[in-house]
Amino acid sequence: MNAVKTIRRLGFRKWYERELLQSHANLVLLLLACLGLLGSAEAYTVRAPVLDQLQVVAAAIASGAIGLFALRRYLYLLNHAEYVANQADCPSCGTYGRFELVGEHAGTVMNLRVKCRHCGDEWRIDL
Repeated sequence: MNAVKTIRRLGFRKWYERELLQSHANLVLLLLACLGLLGSAEAYTVRAPVLDQLQVVAAAIASGAIGLFALRRYLYLLNHAEYVANQADCPSCGTYGRFELVGEHAGTVMNLRVKCRHCGDEWRIDL
């Protein structure tokens, strides 16, 4: 999984930061798509030639589709990052996000076995 490789390469905190940045970039894309949709609504007029009306409708449909994709991606990335971050506390000492990857298990749910750098306790993180 991509998250495992990134966490192994960069560490958990950098992975988490990048996930949040990607999700908020999708939020910006959603806002731009909303502006495109509003601009299309403003540009549409019945008095325009049929070809111009079709172009404005096509732009509105494209803006709506892009906005829907961006919204779904934003919510997925944000929820996934928060789900993993809620498991990053060491159960023994409570240290947040300071662990080493010990192994990974790819079953029905991808699990990471991690070891706390502070106390050495091991636990699993579901991805």
